[in-house]
Amino acid sequence: MADSGIPTAPAARVLPAAAVRAILFALAMGGFAIGTSEFVVMGLMPDIAHGLDVDEPRVGHVISVYALGVVIGAPLLAILGARLRRRPLLLALMAFYALGNLASALAPNYGTMLLARFVAGLPHGAYFGVASLVAASISPPERRGTAVSRVLLGLAVALLVGNPLATWLGQSLDWRYAFGVVSLIAVATMVSLLLTLPPDPHEPRADPIRELRDFNRAPVWLALGVGAIGFAGMFCVFSYLAPTMIQVTGMPEAWTPFGMLAFGVGGILGSLAGGWLFDRLQFRAVAVILLWSAALLLVFPFAAHSMWTLLPAVVAVGTMGALAPVLQAHLMDVAGDAQTLAAASNHSAFNTANALGPWLGGMAITAGLGWTSTGYVGAATAIAGLAVFAIAWRQRPVARS
Repeated sequence: MADSGIPTAPAARVLPAAAVRAILFALAMGGFAIGTSEFVVMGLMPDIAHGLDVDEPRVGHVISVYALGVVIGAPLLAILGARLRRRPLLLALMAFYALGNLASALAPNYGTMLLARFVAGLPHGAYFGVASLVAASISPPERRGTAVSRVLLGLAVALLVGNPLATWLGQSLDWRYAFGVVSLIAVATMVSLLLTLPPDPHEPRADPIRELRDFNRAPVWLALGVGAIGFAGMFCVFSYLAPTMIQVTGMPEAWTPFGMLAFGVGGILGSLAGGWLFDRLQFRAVAVILLWSAALLLVFPFAAHSMWTLLPAVVAVGTMGALAPVLQAHLMDVAGDAQTLAAASNHSAFNTANALGPWLGGMAITAGLGWTSTGYVGAATAIAGLAVFAIAWRQRPVARS
């Protein structure tokens, strides 16, 4: 029984260790496709602007509509797909993602590009939610957090490897090729899942009404609140990393990819650490991660003045990603019959953080507080997330002896 006092997910399916590894790899491949597509617009912004005959700020809206698609699509597709078994639902979501990225690659103008990116964002959260449930269902209860972190590892690897390669491909050939390759990776994920993930005849069938009823409870909303607020600090710093490196650290613009690589390394370390922490501390791991986040974000403004301290600090900021697998696994414990909806909505919460962090950081910079003020703003959001955690911790059911 988890320390939340709520029974954990049903017993794991008994599969050979090699089969479990193959399934987790296939699920992470889908995460790699999603992560590559989500971040590649940032690297190809000038190319997309030129190709669609718009300015770069308008290409920024392409990123925003994708995030909007994630926020809307995660709960919507989770409810619509609630009656489907998880295997066909995963395949349908990946097919949806492949089509959305193919439409992005073929978009003839700015308007259709906006629509294509919104459509591509719709299955994002639902895929990660269902994939996390599958990963937990094939893993022993004491390793659920690690299994979930392996799925989310695809996102971190995409930031470290997928995004730079897709950016290079788009710059070398044409930006449309980057989205075309993502579409192919999504298809490869479908094939891998068909080959590795067997149907589960004993899988419990979800009911949309029960999902909505159990979703609308304080433990679920508080967990999502921790992610939406506490995670904002990471995005606050990351969004303004390039100008910070140039204006504060004094690094040449050509060196900014090293900052992105450092963040990607931190993301991988954080994803692995988050699963490990949850398996040992359960929900208490949230407090550890948020305290760590607040401390390192307070140090970031001082570290930003030298390349030798900035890059390690950026790696540390990337480790804040440990919060994602911890909250994903915790939601399985508190969601009751709203497993799919809650798991998918976790990514809506993180995309809310992705909007909140840069907005707050932009306000501080515009107010004349400087580029490094993002560290202090981020620390404040981490502390606010810790306050939400404290409320959730006090309201948790007490396990009976």
